[in-house]
Amino acid sequence: MKNIKLKVGAIVASTLLMVAVSCSDDFLEIAPTGLLAESQLTSLAGLDASLIAAYSQVNGRGQRMASPSNWVWGSIRGGDANKGTDPGDFNTINPIQRFETDATNVILLENWNGLYEGVARSNNVLRLLLSKGEDVTDADVVRLSAQARFLRGHYYFQLKRNFNNVPYVDETLDYGTGLEDVVNNVDIWPMIEADFQYAADNLADTQSQVGRVNSWAAKAYLGKVYMYQGKFPQAKTLFDDVINNGVTSSGDKYGLLDNYGNLFRGEYDNNLESVWAYQSAAGTGSVNNANPEFDLNNPYNSAAPGVCCGFFAPSFTFVNSFRTNSNGLPLLDESYNSSANRVKNDMGVATDAAFSIDQGPIDPRVDHTAGRRGIPYIDWVEHPGQSWIRQQSFSGPYSVKKFVYSRTEVGTFQDNSSWTPGYTGINFNIIRFADVLLMAAEAEVETGGLEKARDYVNMVRTRAMNSKVMKLDGSGPAANYQVGLYTTPWSDPAAARAAVRFERKLELGMEGHRFYDLVRWGTASEELNAYLAFDGALLLNALGGATYTDKHVVLPIPQAQIDLLGPDILIQNPGF
Repeated sequence: MKNIKLKVGAIVASTLLMVAVSCSDDFLEIAPTGLLAESQLTSLAGLDASLIAAYSQVNGRGQRMASPSNWVWGSIRGGDANKGTDPGDFNTINPIQRFETDATNVILLENWNGLYEGVARSNNVLRLLLSKGEDVTDADVVRLSAQARFLRGHYYFQLKRNFNNVPYVDETLDYGTGLEDVVNNVDIWPMIEADFQYAADNLADTQSQVGRVNSWAAKAYLGKVYMYQGKFPQAKTLFDDVINNGVTSSGDKYGLLDNYGNLFRGEYDNNLESVWAYQSAAGTGSVNNANPEFDLNNPYNSAAPGVCCGFFAPSFTFVNSFRTNSNGLPLLDESYNSSANRVKNDMGVATDAAFSIDQGPIDPRVDHTAGRRGIPYIDWVEHPGQSWIRQQSFSGPYSVKKFVYSRTEVGTFQDNSSWTPGYTGINFNIIRFADVLLMAAEAEVETGGLEKARDYVNMVRTRAMNSKVMKLDGSGPAANYQVGLYTTPWSDPAAARAAVRFERKLELGMEGHRFYDLVRWGTASEELNAYLAFDGALLLNALGGATYTDKHVVLPIPQAQIDLLGPDILIQNPGF
C-alpha cells in the first residue's frame, strides 16, 4: 500500500435504528456526525477500510513504543545501542536499558495498548465479515480474513515476545461478552501459528497493492514463529520454500540488494529483499503515516539531519563487533572488546582536535549502521563527533544511521510538517530476505545441514563485501574495509552456530532483533552482562553498575492493566 495514505483511524461499528413514532421524542435522536452504520462497514468498501485501519496500526500510530522497529525492546535491551541523548530526556527508557524497570513504567503500557489496538482492529475485520454485505463474495471473505489473521498473528507475536502469557481475544469476544474475563494463563503460540498458517494457505502470491501481505510473507513469518519455539525442522521446510520459490507482493523473486546501504533509502522501498515492511509516507498531512517512532533518533545539532535529539546511540560493544581479522572474518572469540581490537573513537576528544580514523580492518556494515567521526554520514558531511552528540559522557561517540534520511531525500522521503524534520517516509522492513537466510542457516545448523548454513551466511557476507562506504569526494573507501567468506567447510555444529548467530548481530544490528535472539538462544545473561560491564565502565552515568537477570527475559505486565482487570485476571510475570 505504498502511495496509499493510511489515515484511517479506529472504526466504530454501530447499527443505527431510526424510528419515527407519533407523540414521541424519538425524532430528536440524531446519530452523531461521522458514526458509521454497520451496513456501511460490512460492504466491500467498508471491510477494506477496516482492514486498512488494521494495517495502519502496525507502526504504532503515534504510540512509538508499539512499533515493530523495537528500537527499545529489541535493540537497546539487546546491547546494540544505549538510550543516548541525556539522562533527563525521555527518562522512562533509563530503567529499561539498565534492566531495572517495574510494572509502573508508562512505556510498557504504551507498547501493550498499541499492540492490543492492532488486535482489536484485526478482530473488527473478522467480526464484520460474519455479517458481510451482499456485494462481498466468498473469495473476498477469504482474501480479507487471511490478511486480518496475518496482522492479528503479528500483533500477538509481538505481545508474546514482550510479555509471554497475555490474554488471547479473538473476533468472538467483545466487552460484555467475556472479553474482560479472559485470563492470561494460556500459551498463545498455537493461536499465533494458526493465524499465520491460515494466511499462508489462503493469501495470494502477489498483490495489486504492494504493501499488502502475500502468502510468502506468511510462510516466512510462520517460520520465524517456529524458530522461537525450537521447531527447527518445520521452520527449515518453510524457509526452503521461501528461499527457492518466494516472491514479493509485486512478484519479484526474493534476493539481496547489491548494496547494503540501499536497504535504508526510500528509493529502494519494496525491493526484492522486502518480505514484509510497514509502508511509510512523508508529506501526507499526518506524521503518523511516516515513521513516528524515529523522530527523536537523529543527531543532536541544528545543522544535522533531523535536528534532534540523539536517542538510540550505537554502543561501544556493538561497533567493536564489526572488527575483522586478517581474513576479513569476525572475531568469534569475542576479543573485539580487547584493547588491541576495539575500534578507535573520539571519546573525550574535543571536536576540533586532530583525529585519525581507525585504520584497523572492519566490516563496512558498521558505517551503514553507526555514525562514526570522520566517516561520511550518509551523503551529508563527515560525522563531526561531539558536536552531533547531546551528552557524550551519557551516550558515547556514535550516532544512529539506519532510517535517517539522506540529503537527497529532503522533501521527498522526509516530512517537514512537524516540530522536527526527523520523520521519514522510508519503509521499515519487519522481515527482509537476509533475515530469512540467516534464520534458515540457523535451522540448518540445528538439523545437521552445516554446509547449507555456510552457503546462506556467505550469501549475506558477499553482499557486505560489496557495500563499502566511499569518501564524500569519491576518492576511495572511507575506512579499511575487509570482509571475507567462510571458505573452510563447516563440520563443528558449535562453531557453525556461533558464526550464524554473530552474523545476525552484524547484518540486523539496530533493527530490533538482538534481545529477542539472545533470549531464544538462552545466552542473554552471558552476553548482556558482558556488554553492561564493558560499556558501563565507559558510560558510568548511563550504565554503570547495571546488571541483567533472567527475570527480565520478559517485561512486566503493565500495572495499570492489572489494576483495571484485577490480579486474578492478569497474572503478573514472576519477579515483578
